[in-house]
Amino acid sequence: MERKKCANVGGQAVIEGVMMRNGSLLATAVRKPNGDIVYKKTVFSDKRTKFTKIPFVRGAVVLFDSLVLGIKELTFSANQSEENEEEQLSNKEAVMTTVVSLALGIGLFMVLPSILGGFIFKHDRIYANIMEAFLRLVFFLIYIWGISFSKDVRRVFEYHGAEHKTIYAYENGEELTADNAKKYTTLHPRCGTSFLLIVMLTAIIVFSFMDFIIPVPKTVVGKIGLKVVLRVGLMPLIAGISYELQRYSSNHLNKLWVRILASPGLALQKITTKEPDKSQLEVAVVAMKAALGMEIDNATEVYK
Repeated sequence: MERKKCANVGGQAVIEGVMMRNGSLLATAVRKPNGDIVYKKTVFSDKRTKFTKIPFVRGAVVLFDSLVLGIKELTFSANQSEENEEEQLSNKEAVMTTVVSLALGIGLFMVLPSILGGFIFKHDRIYANIMEAFLRLVFFLIYIWGISFSKDVRRVFEYHGAEHKTIYAYENGEELTADNAKKYTTLHPRCGTSFLLIVMLTAIIVFSFMDFIIPVPKTVVGKIGLKVVLRVGLMPLIAGISYELQRYSSNHLNKLWVRILASPGLALQKITTKEPDKSQLEVAVVAMKAALGMEIDNATEVYK
């Protein structure tokens, strides 16, 4: 079967597996406790197609879609990798876990640094914004570094590396095998880790700008309330700007200044991606083949 290169192919590591998306076809492959590989395919129609073509709007739409799809595929992977059926996650439990995690993430990385910066430098907006930016980056980097020591998270990071290697093999026209994918780097410019770092840096600029054009309430409660509303309410705009920046950088890596700007995100991936073994690469290859509609002879398709 002839493969047609698709520039928009992308993926995500899940529990003991990899999710790959190729246009309207999404596939997730998982290694079960007994060693078998199972996969499922989902074909969906994008009802928001017109919005995904609008610059600075499509970023928020893509982010929302990724969140919804991620919940579903993480639930599938968690249940397939669990031997005890009684301990499997329900969709409701997965949604609640994601909502709580998202709320904590916004609170820790967006709201808390802003409140602390304003508290430390009550009467100086410039220093308050500098402190907020510093704390946001520090909190984010410490969090990423801290979770990397978890054995379970490290397994996800290894599948993350397998995902990137397999995408590279596909983008370079290689036959999709674990051996061919193994030789590539685990660092990819379109990675979600790089996107998160761009979001952090974009937030610094947007929040600082808004703080200087919007009048500051006189009361402490008013100041904190305004910061919280702005930090949460501006997230779609920040996601939109960040998406365009990453989209541009990933398509212009032939330019030196773009490679320099993209280098922090790639460097951060040295934490969030780890070198996978052959068995993990095999799972990523199955996911890629399934997303491309190719024949698969070493895995079983399930319908869940």
